[in-house]
Amino acid sequence: MEKRIGRQIGLFFLCAFIIFMVFPITARADVGPKPSVTITFKNMGDELCYGTLLSESASAGPMSAWDGDEAHIDTGNLDRDVWEAFAYYQDTDGYYFLQEVWTCSETKRLSWTYCPPNPFKILLYYPETDTFAVSGIYERYAFDSYFSVDMDDVVPEAGGTQMPVLVAKKSYDYVGEVLSLLIRTAITIILETAIALLFGFRQKRQIYMIAGINIVTQVILNIWLNIINYNSGFLAFLIFYVCGEVGVFILEAVLYCILLNMVSEKEIPLWRTTLYALIANVGSFLCGIHLVEVIPGIF
Repeated sequence: MEKRIGRQIGLFFLCAFIIFMVFPITARADVGPKPSVTITFKNMGDELCYGTLLSESASAGPMSAWDGDEAHIDTGNLDRDVWEAFAYYQDTDGYYFLQEVWTCSETKRLSWTYCPPNPFKILLYYPETDTFAVSGIYERYAFDSYFSVDMDDVVPEAGGTQMPVLVAKKSYDYVGEVLSLLIRTAITIILETAIALLFGFRQKRQIYMIAGINIVTQVILNIWLNIINYNSGFLAFLIFYVCGEVGVFILEAVLYCILLNMVSEKEIPLWRTTLYALIANVGSFLCGIHLVEVIPGIF
């Protein structure tokens, strides 16, 4: 018995070592939560266009509005005349320019990925015609909020004429989130089934039981994590991911101890099913963490 326990413990460390070697963790600094706002401009033309988000307050995160002091001008890589156009823009609602600008005509997108203003207005500037296009007031609806703006009727004309008000629509990738959930669940089931084979659980009824339990626990866990990620961001996702995996391990260990013996030809020792549950969940957890690195956006 002691030799068998020793072999299983050795198997645990071997699995953990292999997972770490196959999926190396990349150390990251500044892992705090970073809310974001991404605007996609559909049907935008090729005219040179710069964009920003105007803020209700004079600052948002590290960014702040110009206070009139020449020493506090932050043009970055922006031409001074373009910066001045934004800086001297008079918003009808009194919103502020926070000296952060994107060249939207190149990417057809504006992505403020660190502490964006909230609420905000979208402001576009076409320097070739000296015209602005501005939106109404919007707010983030998720930790990472996505909007799309149809630019089909927005045509810059010389003379500084006011263009139509930009209308932004929520465009969160719900289909992508569902696909992500299905991929995570499938990978977890495959991995934990492979580990089950290493532990000698090779009977069809055992495999079906393990797969069924995993489908239930992983679907519940991943739906819960998606909701957390939607509302609170990636850092909260990671914290609750750890807590959730601990809960899943305890639940699966109890279910395996009870149900696997009901479908097995021989009685299975409790230590074996418990150790399997531990190794399988540690393996799936580490694999899930590294999939974030290997396939960005899967979580």
